[in-house]
Amino acid sequence: MAKAAVTRKSATKKTAAKRPAARQAAGRPKGFPTESARIRSQLDHPVVDADGHWLEVHPVFWQYIDAVAGPAMVERYLKVYGSVQGGWYDLTPTQRQAERRRRPGWWGVPVKAVDRAAAMIPRLFRDKLDDWGIDVALVYPTLGFGLVREIPDEELLEATVAAYNIMVVDIFKGTGDRIIPAGVATLNRPDLAIRQIEQAHKLGIKMLSINGTVPRTLAADAAWQPDPKKRRVWIDGLGMDSAYDYDPVWQKFLDCKIAVTNHTGANGWPDRNSPTSFVHCHLGHFAQAHHLMARSLFLGGVTQRFPKLNFGFLEGGVGWGCNLLADLHGHWRVWNTKHMEAHRKPTNLDLDRVRRYFDDYAEPGWPFEGKVDDILAKNLEIVEQNLTQVQLTERDKDEDEFRNVDIKKPADIDRLFKKPFYFGCEAEDPMTAVAFDKRLGLDLKPMLGSDISHFDVADADEVLEECWELVEHGVLTEDNFRDFTFTNAVNLHGGMNPDFFKGTVVEKEAKKVLSKRR
Repeated sequence: MAKAAVTRKSATKKTAAKRPAARQAAGRPKGFPTESARIRSQLDHPVVDADGHWLEVHPVFWQYIDAVAGPAMVERYLKVYGSVQGGWYDLTPTQRQAERRRRPGWWGVPVKAVDRAAAMIPRLFRDKLDDWGIDVALVYPTLGFGLVREIPDEELLEATVAAYNIMVVDIFKGTGDRIIPAGVATLNRPDLAIRQIEQAHKLGIKMLSINGTVPRTLAADAAWQPDPKKRRVWIDGLGMDSAYDYDPVWQKFLDCKIAVTNHTGANGWPDRNSPTSFVHCHLGHFAQAHHLMARSLFLGGVTQRFPKLNFGFLEGGVGWGCNLLADLHGHWRVWNTKHMEAHRKPTNLDLDRVRRYFDDYAEPGWPFEGKVDDILAKNLEIVEQNLTQVQLTERDKDEDEFRNVDIKKPADIDRLFKKPFYFGCEAEDPMTAVAFDKRLGLDLKPMLGSDISHFDVADADEVLEECWELVEHGVLTEDNFRDFTFTNAVNLHGGMNPDFFKGTVVEKEAKKVLSKRR
């Protein structure tokens, strides 16, 4: 990997083998409360955490629901959300297996006292940022994620989303120089989404957590299954072949200068219903859901119709994005109309020449005897029986796999994929390096998403420390590190709203990044 320009003052290099022992012997870094704080002090750029979390407190949320919609709505909420995991615990192992009831997560938040308290108290969260080596934290929900999924009780959905966003504004008051909190909005239907985006925008919310995929029941099943809960399900990626026209929603995001940040995973999908292992269900589930949304947006032409709209795919890493971009190039190369017309159009096959090969290789008693005419006339297509080459050609002559996207050359794929898409990656994820590897031609935009407050961050003091190890181990260059921990997060949100970081401690540095973008 080529050596990057040094962006860290007096960067001290240590081998991976010596580093942990040296730290253990030294204790706290001299003059700094944590190693992350020391690392931050030697960077010449800020650190923006693109995806931390807070832990909402139930009794406080109930209070806001009451204020918005009254005590009866609180009771309805408690019936739906009182114990979303309780159903699994109430069943026997045999019942869980029969129903394929997904094993829920358990012991899901760390027990370091100050981190747990900070997750619930925004002012303490703000005070801890220096120890964590973070200048500005973009803070997403925990409880709030569940509010925006497919909920039959639409009145409850709207009341809880409204209450949640008011709560966010109230609770995070006084922390705006270091913390930008996310509200929530459902994308279950365009009309709901537009209304909730507008409401959040009026409250001054600059960032929203949305559900980028929506499970929907098959309309055809209504003919034989009167209970919607028992119908088969398909997953809508909100772009290609969506149940609704979401263009007004994308326009609303643009009008309100809010990036589309998706934090919904695939847990509960048919292949993620292990009744015994949460890990089996959880592995790669964000990546799976993000892959669906991203390819749906791309192939549905959304990124072409809305070239100024940015999308953030959080907590799924960037490996899936690298794979999808490479696959899009590979599929366009062999499925674009020009290539198919030249190389795969059935009537282009010279049947007389194929017959001559059969004749040349014919021998007494071979299995093809007496069948060549039938094969050549209407059975040359492997997966179709009794169709002639002309019939096959006419049947699909107007098909175009990329009909919604104007792609004339590979660079068009890069423009429509690389420019609008950003990828949240956890601190120690080595796949981040793949996105930066110019030898592969990927050049995607990963962002540090600490996941602070959730189970995979046992000690928030160590997040930036672990992130910097990617540089020490030669996985990232220091230029990569700057983009990963600062520049890409600024461009995701600041590219939509130049005032996104106004009033924060990184306002000046963010403006410099955005001026280069323009």
